[in-house]
Amino acid sequence: MSVSRYLREIWRAVHGDPAHLSRLSFTGQGELPSVFQVTDLAAATIGAAGLAVAELVALAGGAWPQVQVDRRLASFWFGSSLRPQGWKMPPIWDAVAGDYRAADGWIRLHTNAPHHRAAALAVLGTPADREAVARAVAGWQASALEAAIVEQGGCAAIMRSLEAWAGHPQGAAVNAEPLLHVAQAAAVEKPDWRIGPDRPLQGIRVLDLTRILAGPVATRFLAGFGADVLRIDPPGWEEPGTVPEVVLGKRCARLDLKTPAGLATLEGLLQQADVLVHGYRPEALARLGLDARRRRELNPGLVDVSLDAYGWSGPWQGRRGFDSLIQMSTGIADAGMRRLGRDRPTPLPLQAIDHATGYLLATAAVRALAQRVRTGAGCEARASLARTAHLLAQFPSEQGAPLAPETPGDLSPAIEATGWGPARRVRVPLAVQGAPMHWARPAPLLGSSTPDW
Repeated sequence: MSVSRYLREIWRAVHGDPAHLSRLSFTGQGELPSVFQVTDLAAATIGAAGLAVAELVALAGGAWPQVQVDRRLASFWFGSSLRPQGWKMPPIWDAVAGDYRAADGWIRLHTNAPHHRAAALAVLGTPADREAVARAVAGWQASALEAAIVEQGGCAAIMRSLEAWAGHPQGAAVNAEPLLHVAQAAAVEKPDWRIGPDRPLQGIRVLDLTRILAGPVATRFLAGFGADVLRIDPPGWEEPGTVPEVVLGKRCARLDLKTPAGLATLEGLLQQADVLVHGYRPEALARLGLDARRRRELNPGLVDVSLDAYGWSGPWQGRRGFDSLIQMSTGIADAGMRRLGRDRPTPLPLQAIDHATGYLLATAAVRALAQRVRTGAGCEARASLARTAHLLAQFPSEQGAPLAPETPGDLSPAIEATGWGPARRVRVPLAVQGAPMHWARPAPLLGSSTPDW
């Protein structure tokens, strides 16, 4: 299995002691259907995050807990953990989003957000009709359409091969980056946290400025071990296809950061936070007056964790992107098509790049909290979807037995009263000895809490 190889790379990226890897074990059988080792990536990233939690427990004076990951359940959580009871989740994709054949290749349009859909339709000169969009796309060279939509403020990606991506200036840049960029800040006074062995993140304040999907996965993990996670969204923002999945355990508030009052409230929250997780493009926070230097001034001990789509260097740094686009750009969808003999892009069976990056962010955040306990120093950690894709692509599939279909025994018996209706969850895939992962709050509606600690 490649799970150990993934795990070693992840643990090295967060400067973990390799001797601690022996405290992690894996159970569960079966593989997700893919030409890449998706199940192993799921198990390794969740395991690394759990190992970081175990280290924090040990640092507080307890014995080192054993950590175990169920590979089967991890595979399910990389898709969706939520099983509505008597209601249905809305579709993940809008009517226009998807893969289209251009004159010389394939291109994917990401149009879930209204402004991204408007940008693509403005370039194509069509209404929001899939057949009309397909006809218009067919008249474009793929690379020209990609560039035009991005220039318009939209999101698109042509399908490249692994080799083409490696030779592309952005591919070469991001593949040369570390899996995680980690930098320590100057030491300040050590925090007075009480790290409980059963809820090790109890009392830790996490300010969540992320949406769709990696960042929310990271903060959901932190909430599962007791962190007080406050998610902030702008007025009117909704993600009906993903929010019920990822706001488990959180409080969700709204702030208009374009107003002085909203920005002042955010700064006050930031001053009192222990961890900030954000997915804004770098210039977006700078325009608000909250660049990295200002965030550090407001909170010298802050654990500042961020994510980007296409990497932190190269000509595309800061480009908008999502998991499905990354799979097209980096060669994953092309590899699936070629190796399986398909006639169209064949991505991973789920949004594994997003989920894996989320657990990488959580691992970095928890290890940084441990560093704060030791030295008082804050930390900056950064990940990108494209670099996670490179990690996955290093190990082609050694496909074993397929994952067996889900059974009622895979679900927790508890009924969760979400903001949308009752639901059950797939049982958690991670066990940290003595510190069970669970969430005190059901998944709430966006904007259902006030923006305060």
